Amino acid sequence: MLDHLYNDLDNYFSEMVNIRRYLHMHPEVSFQEVKTAKYIAEYYMELGIDVRENVGGNGVVATIKGGNSGPTVALRADFDALPIQDEKDVEYKSTVPGVMHACGHDGHTATLLVLAKVLHQNREHLNGNIVLIHQHAEEYAPGGALPMIQDGCLDGVDVIFGTHLWATEPVGKIQYRVGPLMAAADRFEINILGKGGHGAQPHKTKDAILIGSQVVTSLQQIVSRKVDPVHSAVVTVGSFVAENAFNIIANSATLIGTARSFDEEVREQIAAEIEKVVKGTCLMNDAEYKYDFFKGYPPVINHEEETMFLKELAAEVPDVYEVEESPLQMGGEDFAYYLQHVKGTFFFTGARPANPEKAYPHHHPNFDIDEKALLIAAKTLCKATIQYQLNAKEKYSSLTDSV
Repeated sequence: MLDHLYNDLDNYFSEMVNIRRYLHMHPEVSFQEVKTAKYIAEYYMELGIDVRENVGGNGVVATIKGGNSGPTVALRADFDALPIQDEKDVEYKSTVPGVMHACGHDGHTATLLVLAKVLHQNREHLNGNIVLIHQHAEEYAPGGALPMIQDGCLDGVDVIFGTHLWATEPVGKIQYRVGPLMAAADRFEINILGKGGHGAQPHKTKDAILIGSQVVTSLQQIVSRKVDPVHSAVVTVGSFVAENAFNIIANSATLIGTARSFDEEVREQIAAEIEKVVKGTCLMNDAEYKYDFFKGYPPVINHEEETMFLKELAAEVPDVYEVEESPLQMGGEDFAYYLQHVKGTFFFTGARPANPEKAYPHHHPNFDIDEKALLIAAKTLCKATIQYQLNAKEKYSSLTDSV
């Protein structure tokens, strides 16, 4: 059956590419993906697949009923874009100023839509049901996964699989990892409240820029001197704003950054240590401060059995030439919430453009993927779905025979 499904996917590859390019040309940022959600829902309606719209917001959930009883497998794809100007010189360049698919979510959506089409056409042979989760707002916390779960997208689901097209790895490579894979992604904001004044009279001021600079420098000691070195962690200040005329000492400064970790105790420790640094620095400079720590997505923690299952089957997928353990990734993903509710695994599908000059990292204005990766992702998710349901059927038959 798998060979037949692979053949069908090959035949629909051009459609997969066309969908991806259409979505790439018409991106929508997190929590504003109204037209994209409608496009997805209408695709399923035309195929005659049961679909539910507005799940937890702009989410879309479709369900394929298999011809035979068995477990329910969920497959997830996100579909939001980023507030980045598309600088690529391609025919499918974004038509929306300041918005582009710079992370591959357009490819995730195209992969899942066409895979769903093929599975639906062969539904009488399926040994269970398939839930297709099209998630909005992955890029911006609090994200779309949690409200979709609260709205029932995982009801009745036994296992979930998801993949991310990974533009830093070559096409044909699948990366897996048991346990922690991607980090908790938190955000912090620090407001330094000093006392502004004339640039020629610093002794009469409390320089918020100087104080903020001391804070930035001291924050770097948290990971190197406070966190146990056997744990991975990151503290990054990404924005430092204290805009003034050239001859004015800043009255206030705002620092915004991110903290990444894999361990919940380390996560709490970092949040507390940041405030210690800010409080101590401001006390030394006789300044005030305001500090907020916003918890984002928890770490993505893959289940062992399902991850090893994926590892073994991925090696047999056409055009996959290497299956390797992924290094820990400091990026965040709200797929983590699904894995807190049902067993499953999240993996990377290599999608790096063949031309090194066109290979850019995720969230870059020139980001693009090798579209052959769409087909590999679809076939890997297809095999995971079919094989999981088949294994469950064989296990049930074995138990029945022994009774």
